[in-house]
Amino acid sequence: MRDVVIIGSGPAGYTAAVYAARANLNPLVVASSVEFGGDLMNTTDVDNFPGFPEGIMGPELMTQMQKQAERFGAEILYDDVTSVELAGPIKKISLGNGDTAEAKAVIVATGSAYRKLGIPDEDRLSGYGVSWCATCDGAFYRQKVVAVVGGGDSAMEEATFLTRFADKVYIIHRSESLRASAVMQQRAQDDEKIEFIFNGTVARVYGDELVSGIGLVDTVTGEERTLDVSGMFIAIGSDPRTHVVHGQLDLTENGTIAVAGRTSKTNLEGVFAAGDVIDPTYRQAVTAAGSGCVAALDAQHYLESLPHDLTAAHHSA
Repeated sequence: MRDVVIIGSGPAGYTAAVYAARANLNPLVVASSVEFGGDLMNTTDVDNFPGFPEGIMGPELMTQMQKQAERFGAEILYDDVTSVELAGPIKKISLGNGDTAEAKAVIVATGSAYRKLGIPDEDRLSGYGVSWCATCDGAFYRQKVVAVVGGGDSAMEEATFLTRFADKVYIIHRSESLRASAVMQQRAQDDEKIEFIFNGTVARVYGDELVSGIGLVDTVTGEERTLDVSGMFIAIGSDPRTHVVHGQLDLTENGTIAVAGRTSKTNLEGVFAAGDVIDPTYRQAVTAAGSGCVAALDAQHYLESLPHDLTAAHHSA
């Protein structure tokens, strides 16, 4: 019987593990068999995480977080959660290897997945000119030409932010009507560095080691052309990874796990959530880490509130 099982191993999961381990809760972190470390494992330079004035590579940052959690006694398991039973005082987590872990508290920190275009070389050039986060990578494109793909508020925000660094920003949208709010559209249209390309889809991204251009297809005429850019920012949304808790945890209208106020408490006692899986807005490593801290403290307080005889019985089970 575990005190805490943490599902997910990004900044939220590992930070929760550090705090839980320091509280002698001996957490088990189910880190995934493939996607351990979260999105930062696919990121090159991370310049905006506090404490690293010269920046740090994404995989190195996650490795350091993991080592810190392990130093205090967290156990890392490279496996996948196939199903969960979260109601009741004892939570059951079924694993890909056929085992079942039992815990008095669970922290869900499964993150979210950026939507991809599904074009050739998109994954190969991820971190080398293909990005899903202007706040993370915009500073690398000073005096360069970049493209933003999307037509919603997030695309307008990404493009406007990128004008702080890039000389020119193209916004590429598949139709003539944007989904963004009128205010965000107007802000982008008023920016002299931004140029809209309507009725366009990206069919290819070019580049050997770094992005050098993208191939566009006109959705009306079918005409193809190449646009020379040094970076492509994809802003077509993301999907929180909530499939394993569907039907058990309440979700918001954004599809994220619903929590109470600034806490990490879900609708089920003893179940907490942290990181991008609860955050449709900020989605930064540092906010995810802070959220992981909150979840670990909430879990600690919950465990301390359990009747002593119940806790003792669980430990002896």
